[in-house]
Amino acid sequence: MDGHDELARRFEERRGQLRAVAYRMLGSADEAEDAVQEAWLRLSRTGEDGIDNLAGWLTTVVSRICLDMLRSRSSRREEPYGQEAPERAAVENAPEDEAVLGDSVGLALLVVLDRLGPAERVAFVLHDLFGVPFDHIAQVVGRTRPAAKKLASRARQKVRGTPAVPGAELDRHRQVVEAFLAAARGGDLDGLLAVLAPDVVRRADPAALPPGVPPELRGARAVAEGTVALRERSRFAATALVDRSVGVVVAPHGRLLFALTVTVEDGRITAYDVVADSARLDGLDLAVLDLPGISPLSRTP
Repeated sequence: MDGHDELARRFEERRGQLRAVAYRMLGSADEAEDAVQEAWLRLSRTGEDGIDNLAGWLTTVVSRICLDMLRSRSSRREEPYGQEAPERAAVENAPEDEAVLGDSVGLALLVVLDRLGPAERVAFVLHDLFGVPFDHIAQVVGRTRPAAKKLASRARQKVRGTPAVPGAELDRHRQVVEAFLAAARGGDLDGLLAVLAPDVVRRADPAALPPGVPPELRGARAVAEGTVALRERSRFAATALVDRSVGVVVAPHGRLLFALTVTVEDGRITAYDVVADSARLDGLDLAVLDLPGISPLSRTP
């Protein structure tokens, strides 16, 4: 095996880990693959001479590539989220592996990360999700170490949010909303009726509904049947903090399509609104209910 083949072998050993970093930064499997491939091209051109820690070097290079890609998005001011036609098609046609991949890292987290600035997102992902030291994060984002720490801290506050109710009540509300989602995914009409109040009201922006579906439904039976009819969307749904209360985000490919603001009283859902209008979505305060733990990514010394 020559030197190039050995270098390729060592890179392939780290490809999955690098792709995980890039996916969390970019929220797109295709773009993550592009970033990792670009890192390989740079490594193959420069060789390993002068690289003391290949894992750390690759993580830094992939992170810088992702940062440039995020900045490019911001400069183009892309707003793909909430546009009805392409995103509705994504719900119908999204591959199953994309749904699984999104769920494995937390759909809600991907949605919230998209609301961070590029440098904030990179600093948060590297430190809070992968445990990369701030000395090396500072090199990636081109800031001092204290400035890199401040970026991650500011991002962490945005990602975690501040619930409007105490922890115990938040947990109870979450159990109800998760039971609602589980029943929706399974098309379980009885399960839905068990968590919906008899006089529940569901309101929805017209952009969230197929033609002919009324924007408002009243009563547990009507709401449950309407939920079952749209069960396909629940594949891409996850619980999140929506305006500081337990709600739901629907995000095929990690891109926010709808958000549900949910009212829970006495252990049942009394109302929920499906927000699909882009201006309303932008105005929502979104945060995660859980953060994944730090993974055993090889750290640079």
